[in-house]
Amino acid sequence: MEENSMQEILKKAEVLIEALPYIQRFNRKIIVVKYGGSAMVDEELKQSVIQDVTLLKLVGFKPIIVHGGGKEISKWVAKAGMEPEFINGLRKTDAPTMEIAEMVLGKVNKSLVQMVEKLGVNAVGISGKDGGLLKVNKKLSNGQDIGYVGEVKEVNPKILYDLLEKDFLPIICPVGLDDNYDTYNINADDAACAIARAVQAEKLAFLTDIEGVYKDPDDKSTLISELKISDAHKLIEDGYIGGGMLPKLNNCIDAIENGVSRVHILDGRIAHCLLLEIFTNRGIGTAILGDEEEKFYHE
Repeated sequence: MEENSMQEILKKAEVLIEALPYIQRFNRKIIVVKYGGSAMVDEELKQSVIQDVTLLKLVGFKPIIVHGGGKEISKWVAKAGMEPEFINGLRKTDAPTMEIAEMVLGKVNKSLVQMVEKLGVNAVGISGKDGGLLKVNKKLSNGQDIGYVGEVKEVNPKILYDLLEKDFLPIICPVGLDDNYDTYNINADDAACAIARAVQAEKLAFLTDIEGVYKDPDDKSTLISELKISDAHKLIEDGYIGGGMLPKLNNCIDAIENGVSRVHILDGRIAHCLLLEIFTNRGIGTAILGDEEEKFYHE
């Protein structure tokens, strides 16, 4: 055998050995993956995400996918000849828009189920309406009515525990019901965070269109690999965090303070980012952990 070929084989073996302690640590543990952004639009990236989650399932993890679909909803709203309306950056969802959003999210949901099933893993697609999974209150934007947009007030995880126990991979679209059983759209980040808290997930991973948390967003060298929540609070207080990262980081802090062991913010534009973050010593995104948690990465 040529030396180069042998070196390549040995490198593969080293990667597998590096992954071993992570597989042992997280075996039979629940991992919630919030799937959105470019990774939902690009077909190759979509395939790599589904391969990653399927691999996690096959090596003994218990993954749950919570997906978005904002770009797809916007596309179909436009096709229907409707003008998307945003208030303070949030989509106003009237009754016709909610009808389209639910149809689109259902279509996205079943396409993800199909991809997982094709890889030999049993998946079940549900929405927050199934089994009373997600109960919501109407969400306001700075006091303004933005229609059928919900804020999660209660999670009933029984259906998820039942599916996980029967060895299914749950795939959830973020739609829920209020006390009057009206249908509401839910921000996928908020839904993933609420579900991760409810099932006491070991990990919550956000697939985004950014590399992670930066101390200075204009300086790529300031990417933070691991962030304790006390430091995260300080970054927010000192004004380093703004824009779309602010609600995301607040969601991460909230999850950690409510029992989730570790939260990851990953660049979903990188193929197999989930595997790189979870199974390698260094990782590629930002891991957020409680102040008492032992650091996991080692130089």
